[in-house]
Amino acid sequence: MNAPNAAATWDPQVLRDLLIGALPTETSGHGAAPEPRFVYLPASHVKAVHPNAMVVAGMRGAGKSFWWAALQERLVRSMVAQFNPHAEVSEQTRVAVGFGERPGLKEYPDRDTLGDMLRKGTEPRLIWRTVVVHKLAPDGHPIHSQHHWEERLAWVEANPEPVGHLLDQQDRKWEQNQTWFLVLFDALDRSANNWKDMNRLVRGLLQVALEFRPYKRLRVKCFLRTDQIDESRVADFTDASKVLGAKIELSWPGPDLYGLLWQYIANVGDHRAKDFREAAQAEYLAKWSMLRAGELQVWRSDMPNDVQRELFHAVAGMWMGRDHRRGFPYTWIPGHLADADGRTSPRSFLAALRAAAEDTRQRYPDHSTVLHYESIKRGVQRASGIRVLELKEDYPWVDLLMKPLEGLVVPCAFEEVVERWEREQVLQNIRMRIEAQEERLPPAHLEEGPHGARKDLEELGIFVRMRDDRVNIPDVLRVGYGLGRRGGIKPIRKGEDS
Repeated sequence: MNAPNAAATWDPQVLRDLLIGALPTETSGHGAAPEPRFVYLPASHVKAVHPNAMVVAGMRGAGKSFWWAALQERLVRSMVAQFNPHAEVSEQTRVAVGFGERPGLKEYPDRDTLGDMLRKGTEPRLIWRTVVVHKLAPDGHPIHSQHHWEERLAWVEANPEPVGHLLDQQDRKWEQNQTWFLVLFDALDRSANNWKDMNRLVRGLLQVALEFRPYKRLRVKCFLRTDQIDESRVADFTDASKVLGAKIELSWPGPDLYGLLWQYIANVGDHRAKDFREAAQAEYLAKWSMLRAGELQVWRSDMPNDVQRELFHAVAGMWMGRDHRRGFPYTWIPGHLADADGRTSPRSFLAALRAAAEDTRQRYPDHSTVLHYESIKRGVQRASGIRVLELKEDYPWVDLLMKPLEGLVVPCAFEEVVERWEREQVLQNIRMRIEAQEERLPPAHLEEGPHGARKDLEELGIFVRMRDDRVNIPDVLRVGYGLGRRGGIKPIRKGEDS
């Protein structure tokens, strides 16, 4: 039995081109400001952007750096206020940057400067407190006459009472203005070359965030990866639970991922987007709302899950094969992009869909739907390859642990993994790289041997420990690392275009 054709009135080739033109080619913004028309605020993220959320956590690609950059933009804050006033973010909110991916020594100390401060015995809490005070101080304040971070540190340390008065004055000022002053921190993995220093810096930042909590309108907001919040290493200070206990996790359930997709398609800015909105509304009861951000008109979808599902199946077809036994695209795609903890990043999702559209245009240009199911599988392959490259950038040692496992079929006994590691002397090679200072942020449990390495891979969501103690690997990583699974998506082979 063949999958039914979509009954939509749009031309699949036209919508395919629209999809390719709408979705980003660069999946990481690298701290750049997002285009306001493509900003999508899931209901689950409202608490994350709220000023009182001191710690916002998430996997790579979940949107931490996106919101760090987006909240700096006046137009985006205006949109957030219209999307959901409960976020308490508006054009009037004052935003400063305390640390981030973009280099800016005038704005905050860089990795080398931070490393030098730590070697000299400077308390991490004092470093970040100085950064925040520097942001809050008005023009003409004495701290601005200090031209180097070491001088600013010395001034803050030597003047606790004037610093206290400054913070009180600024708090009253922003309370009178009935808005907030936020200092944003992101990309803390770029603050240090090793876990010990990074943990100390994260710990100091959490202390400062807690110290600013009693103020009415001054807030420190930290965007942290989940692996940076090891409570045994960063939470050993008084009342740490008040910070970490209130952390907000950035999550992307399926309906939010598709809401993001519609945000991109609906706001491309030409007649094709308008035609799509009208067809989706007429045939699938899709609902759209429009808001203004400056001179921009921004369209936002407002659809229940069942409407989104029907609409996407009109785009992608009903099934992931010739019949329903292969699964349904709406749930199949997020499921095959999920990590070991069931989390799917919007970055992987958008990359997979763009690659699927490009593959369909190349291989199946006359297909009756926008996406061919075989192209969707190749899109997941592409997203898997991107995810593997991201891990290699963040943790080069992961690549050393995973390369010897190519061709292995999972689930498998852990002993099979250990055998391959020992054959390639992987752990010894990682230790040598650490001794030669070639490995930034090495595995935290390497001293525990293979079981420690397994623990590190589990914490990153790469390995899954099954009930019978076997090792499994989620598809989004298994494919990119070249491992097999009976009945699964084919792995990427060496030399194959991923």
